[in-house]
Amino acid sequence: MADKSALPEIYVSTDIETDGPVAGRHSMLSIGSAAYAADKTLLATFSANLETVPGFVPDQHTAKWWATQPEAWAACRRNPESPAAAMRRYVAWLKGLPGRPVFVAYPAAFDFPFVQWYLDRYADENPYGYAVIDIKTYAMAVLRQPYRACGKQAMPAGWFDPAPHTHVALDDALEQGALFCNMLAANLARP
Repeated sequence: MADKSALPEIYVSTDIETDGPVAGRHSMLSIGSAAYAADKTLLATFSANLETVPGFVPDQHTAKWWATQPEAWAACRRNPESPAAAMRRYVAWLKGLPGRPVFVAYPAAFDFPFVQWYLDRYADENPYGYAVIDIKTYAMAVLRQPYRACGKQAMPAGWFDPAPHTHVALDDALEQGALFCNMLAANLARP
């Protein structure tokens, strides 16, 4: 059996869309993941729209926000599959990557609890464990600034690729994954 610690880390930029703010109380509507090598090579993508969890009630404030995003709403409600089928496919996809997956998100404090809850509930395993990177926290370390001073508006323009932020999970995962890889390169290039 090969030593898994010798495998490279794969940075799995992940974005989700939900019908409320609390994992285990609100439903994850869609998930998009973009797997990147450290050099920003895009290795693979995953996307799924999920059926809502029976008994979960959408948050009214989130519903109002969705009303302002009709294209993104339509995209995340197209061809939904059962959470169990989607998460089993997701685990198989993660296990097929050529390295150890590290969850990357902006903000990870929102996205990861939903993904973890869905993996535990519907797939009975979590290939990430607790290997999670929050992009804004990483920016804090690279920029050497307080956390609240490190939003996207304060990040160097050179960290951003010309990619849209559409609130479609896979689009946003691709955008944020490129951002993270650009930050990683800038950090590794520092003396």
